Amino acid sequence: MRGVVAILCLLTTVVGVHAQDVGRASRDFDLGRATEILANMMREFDMSYVDDVTADELLDAAARGMLTATDPYTEYLSESSLSDFEMLTTGRYGGVGSLIRKRGDYVIFAQPYKGSPSDEAGIKIGDKILAIAEEDMRGATTEDVSRRLKGEPGSSVVVVVERNIGGGVDTLTLPRRRISIPSVTYAGILRDGIGYVAHNDFIEDSYGEMRRAVESLMAADTLRGIILDYRSNGGGVMNEAVDIASLFVPRGTRVVSIMGRDSSSLHHYDTRHAPIAESIPVVVLVNGTSASASEILAGALQDMDRAVVMGSRTYGKGLVQSTNYLGYNTYLKLTTAKYYIPSGRCIQSRNYAAMRREGVDVETPDSLISEFYTRGGRKVYDGGGIVPDVKVEPKYVSRFALTLYAMGYMDDWADKYMRSHQAESIDVRTFSITEDDYADFVAYIAECDVPYESETRHALKALERAAENDLYDEALSPIVEELKAKIKDDKLSNMETYRAEIIDVLNSQVVLRHAYNEGVVERAAANDRCVDEAVALLLDTAEYERILREQHLDRH
Repeated sequence: MRGVVAILCLLTTVVGVHAQDVGRASRDFDLGRATEILANMMREFDMSYVDDVTADELLDAAARGMLTATDPYTEYLSESSLSDFEMLTTGRYGGVGSLIRKRGDYVIFAQPYKGSPSDEAGIKIGDKILAIAEEDMRGATTEDVSRRLKGEPGSSVVVVVERNIGGGVDTLTLPRRRISIPSVTYAGILRDGIGYVAHNDFIEDSYGEMRRAVESLMAADTLRGIILDYRSNGGGVMNEAVDIASLFVPRGTRVVSIMGRDSSSLHHYDTRHAPIAESIPVVVLVNGTSASASEILAGALQDMDRAVVMGSRTYGKGLVQSTNYLGYNTYLKLTTAKYYIPSGRCIQSRNYAAMRREGVDVETPDSLISEFYTRGGRKVYDGGGIVPDVKVEPKYVSRFALTLYAMGYMDDWADKYMRSHQAESIDVRTFSITEDDYADFVAYIAECDVPYESETRHALKALERAAENDLYDEALSPIVEELKAKIKDDKLSNMETYRAEIIDVLNSQVVLRHAYNEGVVERAAANDRCVDEAVALLLDTAEYERILREQHLDRH
């Protein structure tokens, strides 16, 4: 009998292996067939299509088509896009170190980075680029100018600029250097011993920047708590999130695990460094655009009961990408796994396979949301993003203010403002333009074309069309006309309706011209309701400890 069982087990094993081999052979056949058909299609296009189309163009189009069967994070990286990919992952590129933008017929410097070659050469926001390497830049696009300014570190480029302040014309030889865009945009003590760190993304050496920031806070004052601001941080390199967590938890602590199609691909990531702030209270700020590595860090600290998470529910990106070489200097950034934070939950919010089948955004239904537990026994949930321990409604900026900003009108007015206020010094935390300054901006906007229509008026137009189609237009016409009369969304009325937030953006634009982006972030933190609530919580030790000890999370 024992021998029969052994034979049956052997047969089962052989059958299982055979089934795997058959499955693999079938997949290989399907892949080979599809590859041959694709190659034949490209050959037909090359030989017979009515217009000339290159193999590279066909390859790019085919790659884009294949990507539609996956998710938004899987990308084909052609040779021409590698420099952009490098900057996204490392924060570094060869150039003169400034953002640029188009104004009229010319491109202007929009934000020289502090300490960059452009900054050291005295270039200011609003300076116009007249020529590069003796070539007239009138009519050039931002892409044209960017390509000419970038180059190998150690080389140089000759730029002719017209000054925003003073109007003089200077010819400058700008050295190109390896430009590193800071990951930490600001770190400082806000008040009452509460430190604040604004972290923009997860790129190479983000851990080093964060460590130096935390060390500076610990050295500057009697530190009572730290606010880590990960709002609108879209993530990046996962290992940097693991290393940053090590600043606050013991070495060897599990931060995240990743797993692909099956358990054989399971891999764990633990902290590698000794902590430097293990006992300092922490609040992590998040919002709806905090994603990926920022969610790993916030969620891991929440699962360990090491930090209170505050703000609004995060984006919910629980997918891991690997970059694989395809040959000929091209790569595929491919989603290969999902990540799981210490409680065991995956925070991926969208099922892209279901979305392709259904054709609509598919969120996880409540029936499929699972319950997990933090290290101390608090309930937490999967199903999409990190739900904060303390919810704070995000501050929304009106579409009208965003339109003024997107059109460049706020930048242009701030450049004009600086021409008559260049000698003034300001306090970045308290600065505000005057009533006369705002009146000047209103007069400036009165002469500008602002392509804006309120959502209310847009909805009313849709109602009119629907009423006409349903033959209700005569009955509803008096009501619609009455509503139209009550809507005050003309340009100048909006300047009063959204006055406070427009002034806030204008203040930030002036601060940017005095104190770089660091000053803008410092000013924003000093005037932020969510930051104020985080400070208050860190100063209320009993409430902070109560949340981490006993407060369960909501499902949403």
